[in-house]
Amino acid sequence: MNCLSKVSIPITEGLDSIAMLTDDATIATWNNEGLPSDRMSTENATILTHCERWPLMIDPQQQGIKWIKNKYGTELKVTHLGQKGFLNAIETALAFGDVILVENLGETIDPVLDPLLGRNTIKKGKYIRIGDKECEFNKNFRLILHTKLANPHYKPELQAQTTLLNFTVTEDGLEAQLLAEVVSLERPDLEKLKLVLTKHQNDFKIELKYLEDDLLLRLSAAEGSFLDDTELVERLEMTKATVAEIERKVIEAKENERKINEAREGYRPVAARASLLYFVINDLRKINPFYQFSLKAFNMLFLRAIEQADKVEATQGRVSVLMESITYAVFLYTSRALFERDKLTFLSQMAFQIFLRKKEIDPLELDFLLRFTVEHIYLSPVDFLTTQSWSTLKALTVLEEFRGIDRDVEGSAKQWRKWAESACPEKEKLPQEWKKKSLIQKLIILRAVRPDRMTYALRNFVEEKLGAKYVGRTRVDLVKAFEESSPATPIFFILSPGVDALKDLEILGKRLGFTMDSGKFHNVSLGQGQEVVAEKALEKASEGGHWVILQNVHLVAKWLGTLEKLLERFSQGGHRDYRVFMSAESAATPHEHVIPQGLLENSIKITNEPPTGMLANLHAALYNFDQDTLEACSKEQEFKSILFALCYFHACVAGRLRFGPRGWSRNYPFSPGDLTICANVLYNYLEANPHVPWEDLRYLFGEIMYGGHITDDWDRKLCRAYLEEFLNPSLIEDEFMLAPGFAAPPNLDYSGYHQYIEEKLPPESPALYGLHPNAEIEFLTVMSNTLFRTLLELQPRNALISEELGQSTEEKVKNVLDDLLEKLPEEFNMVEIMQKSSNRSPYVLVCFQECERMNVLLREIRVSLQQLDLGYKGELTLSPEMEAQQSQLSYDMVPDTWSKLAYPSTYSLAQWFSDLLLRCQELETWTHDLALPAVVWLSGFFNPQSFLTAIMQTMARRNGWPLDKTCLTVDVTKKTKEDYGHPPREGAYLHGLIMEGARWDTQSGTIAEACLKEVTSVMPVIFAKAIPTDRQETKHTYECPVYRTKMRGSNYVWTFRLKSPDKTAKWVLAGVALLLEA
Repeated sequence: MNCLSKVSIPITEGLDSIAMLTDDATIATWNNEGLPSDRMSTENATILTHCERWPLMIDPQQQGIKWIKNKYGTELKVTHLGQKGFLNAIETALAFGDVILVENLGETIDPVLDPLLGRNTIKKGKYIRIGDKECEFNKNFRLILHTKLANPHYKPELQAQTTLLNFTVTEDGLEAQLLAEVVSLERPDLEKLKLVLTKHQNDFKIELKYLEDDLLLRLSAAEGSFLDDTELVERLEMTKATVAEIERKVIEAKENERKINEAREGYRPVAARASLLYFVINDLRKINPFYQFSLKAFNMLFLRAIEQADKVEATQGRVSVLMESITYAVFLYTSRALFERDKLTFLSQMAFQIFLRKKEIDPLELDFLLRFTVEHIYLSPVDFLTTQSWSTLKALTVLEEFRGIDRDVEGSAKQWRKWAESACPEKEKLPQEWKKKSLIQKLIILRAVRPDRMTYALRNFVEEKLGAKYVGRTRVDLVKAFEESSPATPIFFILSPGVDALKDLEILGKRLGFTMDSGKFHNVSLGQGQEVVAEKALEKASEGGHWVILQNVHLVAKWLGTLEKLLERFSQGGHRDYRVFMSAESAATPHEHVIPQGLLENSIKITNEPPTGMLANLHAALYNFDQDTLEACSKEQEFKSILFALCYFHACVAGRLRFGPRGWSRNYPFSPGDLTICANVLYNYLEANPHVPWEDLRYLFGEIMYGGHITDDWDRKLCRAYLEEFLNPSLIEDEFMLAPGFAAPPNLDYSGYHQYIEEKLPPESPALYGLHPNAEIEFLTVMSNTLFRTLLELQPRNALISEELGQSTEEKVKNVLDDLLEKLPEEFNMVEIMQKSSNRSPYVLVCFQECERMNVLLREIRVSLQQLDLGYKGELTLSPEMEAQQSQLSYDMVPDTWSKLAYPSTYSLAQWFSDLLLRCQELETWTHDLALPAVVWLSGFFNPQSFLTAIMQTMARRNGWPLDKTCLTVDVTKKTKEDYGHPPREGAYLHGLIMEGARWDTQSGTIAEACLKEVTSVMPVIFAKAIPTDRQETKHTYECPVYRTKMRGSNYVWTFRLKSPDKTAKWVLAGVALLLEA
C-alpha cells in the first residue's frame, strides 16, 4: 500500500482484500463449518477458495483440515501418500471432477504427481499423465494438499507449483477463538445476541446488494426519460426509504455491537492467559518429542477448567478466578506428562511468560538471566569467589541496574562472603542496598555467585509469584486420568528403566472389574509378530467394552501408523467402556523418537519414574523381597548380611546416575531385575558352598549381572570397587560401615530392616555413594545451566525482541557473525611451515597434523558464516542447515557443523571462540621455528593422545626401547608454567590440566581431599616422560583417567599414575579424574 501511494497511484482508503474477494455471509458459513473466527483463518480460507494453483495447507493443529472436511462433506475424497490404491483414487477423482484431499504429507512428494502439481496437460488440455497412464482431466477437479509438519522445508519447485497456506494457529487467533468460547459459557445471552446481530447485518447487506442490483438493472433497461417510468420512480423511492431504514438499523446495530464488545472485552484476560499457556505447553516438544499436546485436548481442558471454577458474581472477581483455575488446570494436566527433571523448566517458563505479559519482568533482564554470556575472564580479588563467578559479576556491570556491584563486593567482602557461603543464599537478604532489588535481579546476582542454588531459587520465585500449590510435589493420579479418558482418548505411559506401569493399572482394573481372569483385560507385549495379536485384541475390546494395554509400542515403529488408524476406527461406534492403554520408553535422542505425533497428541500422557535419593532407593530395593526370602537360606546370618549389602550396592549404583558423568560415564539401565537375580545367585552359591565364596560372588555380580549393562572400562572398575568395599569377610565378622555414619545392620527380620533404614540412614548426601560433597554442587550447577539453556531455547522468537531490546534475532546474529569473521585468524600456510625444517620428528609431525586440522575447522567456520551472511542479503536461499546455524548462534551455542570438525567441548560460543583463538596463538608460536614449546598446553590439541604418544616414540627411539613395552610416567612438579624457560632434555612439561573430585596437595606431592565448594583445582606443571613398563612405580599410586571434558565417557585420553597415600578405592568411588577443559 505504501509503495503504491509513494508512486502516486490512487488507492481506496481502508481497502480490505477479504471484503473484495468474499462477503460476510460466506465467512459466517465458513465459521459454522468449523473455521476459526480469527482474521488469519479467514484470509487463508479466502485464498484457498480463490487460488488458481493447488493449495498446500500447513496445519499442525488440524484446524484447517477439520474445516475442509466439514465444508465438502461426503463429496470430499481423502487419501494419503503410500496408501493402498492411492493412485487409483487420484485417477478416479481426475476423471469425475472430485475434490481430493491428500493428508499428512512429509517434506517430499512422490515424483509421479509432478505432472498433476504442475498441471502439465496433454491432448489440448484434456488429459494428464500419471505414471504410465493418460488420465482424463475434468475441469472441476480440485486437489488440496495437507501437512501436519509445523515447519516443513519444501523444494522451491513445489512452492512454485502450489499456494502455501499457513493454518498454524497464532496467539492472537487462538485468543479470539477462546474469547468466543468463554463468553458463550459465561454470558450466553451476549454471544447469542452477537450472533443475531451478525445475522441481521449480513441480511441487511444482502438486501442492499439485491436492491442495488435490481435498481441498476431497471435503470439500464429504461428507455427515454426514466421519470416517465412510474414503476421505476416508485422502485427508486422504495429503495431510498429501505436504504434509510437499513442505515438506521445499521447504526443501532453498531451501537449494540459496541456494547456487546465492551462486555466481551471484560473476559479477554481469561482468553489471553489460556492462549499464552497453550503456546507454552506447545513449545515443550522442543525438550522431548513425547511432550505433544493437541489443541483439541487443550480446548476440552479449557472448558473443564471454566466449569470447575468457583462461582463469583462480580465480573472482575470471576475473571480472576477463571484465570487461576485455567492456569492450575494446565499445570496439573501438563506436569503429569513430564519427567521430574523437566517440571521446573515448564513451571519457570510458565511464570516468566505470564509476568512478561503483565510487564512485571523486564525482558532485557530476563534475556540476560537466561543467556549469561561471559566473554572475558578476570582473576578474582576475593577468595570466596571463583574466577568464573567474578568474571560473571563483572559481566553484570554492563546493565544499568548492576553498575558498581563489583566494587561493592570487593569493598564489603565480609558481608558478601557471609551471604555467598550461607547454606541457602536464595532465602537470605542480599547485602547493602542490593536487598531492595526485584526478584529477577536477585536471581541474576545469585546465578553469578552461587549457580548451584538456582533450581531452589527458581522454585521460590514460582512459589512467591504463582503460589505454593505449584511447587508442591504432585502425585500422578491414575484414577483421575482414567476419568478423563474415553474410547477416542487412550492413556499413554512414558516409561523409565526400573518402573512397572502395569502394576498400578492392574490394581485399578481389579477395582473396576476389568481383570485378565474375567477376560476383560488384554495385555499385549509388542515385539516381533505381535501386531496381529494386538489388532485382534483391539477389535474384540471395542466390541465388548474391554481394556487393552499395548506394552512397549516403541519396538514396532513400522506398525504405529496402522495403530493410529485402528484406534480412530475402533473408537467410532465402539463400546463406551472400551479403553486403550499404551506404554513406551523415551528415546535417548530426538532422532531415535518413533512415536507418531497424532498418537501422542490424542493421548493422556503419564510419566512413571523410579524414586530418587538413597532412602527411597534402599527401601525400594528391599521391597523386592519379603520375610520368606530372608528365612529361605540355611546360612541365614550370611545371607541376610550379604543381601542387605547387595540392596545398598543397588541403591548406590542406581542413585549415582543422578550425578551425571561424575557418577557414571554413561546412563545405564540398572533395574530391580538385576537385584533379584543376584539374590537368587547368592542363595544358590551359599547353599552349595561350605564357606562364602566372596571372589565368585563379586565376579558374578560385578562382571555379569550388573556388569552386563556396563560398557565403559572405568565404570566397570567403579562397579568392582563398590563390590570389593561392600562384599568382603569383614561384613560378617566385624562392625562394618557401608557409608560414613551408616553401619551394616545386625540380624533383623524384614520389617526390622525397613525400620533400621528409617532410623539409622544419615541425611541424603554424596558421601553415601562414596562421592565428595562437591559432587552435589557440580551436579546442581550443571542442572541449573542446562535448565537455563533449555529456557532460552523455549523463549518465543518475538518475546525477547521488543522495543526494550531493540534487536531482532537476525540483527543479533548478524552482529555476532560480523564480529566472528573479523576476529577469525587466517589459515596456516602449510607449504611455508613445512619448509622451515627438514626434521620430521614425532613432535613436528604432531604440529603439522594439528595445523591441518585447525585449517579444516577455520575454513568451515569462514565458509558457513559467509553463506549465512549471503542468506541474510537475499543472495542465497536459507537452507535448514543455515537456519539451524542461525538458531545456535542466537543462543550462544557452537554450531553443529563446527563441532563435528572441532574437539569435544562444553563451552558456550563466546568461551569456545576465545579458546579457539588461544589454540591458534599456541600453534602460531610453535610453527614459528617448530621447536618444542617450554611447557606444552595439552588442552590445546585436537588429538592430545598423539602428543603423548610422540613423547613415548621420541624416548623409545633415543633409548632403543620397544614401543609396545614402553609406558608414560608423570611427575607432578611444584611449579607453574611461568617458571620454565625451555623444554626438558627428555619428555615434555605439560600444563592446562584440572583435577575433579579431589585436589593436588603441592606440599606432600599427593592427591588429597578436595576443599569444600572448590569443584575443580588447577594442577601444577606435569613432567611427562617414557620409561620401560617393568620399571613403572605402582605402589601407593592411583590410576587417574584423563578426559577432555567433564562429560567423560568417550572423551577419554590417557591414564596418569598419581601418588596417593590413601587406598585406590577411595578415589575410584569419588570419581577422581583429570580434565583438559574446566
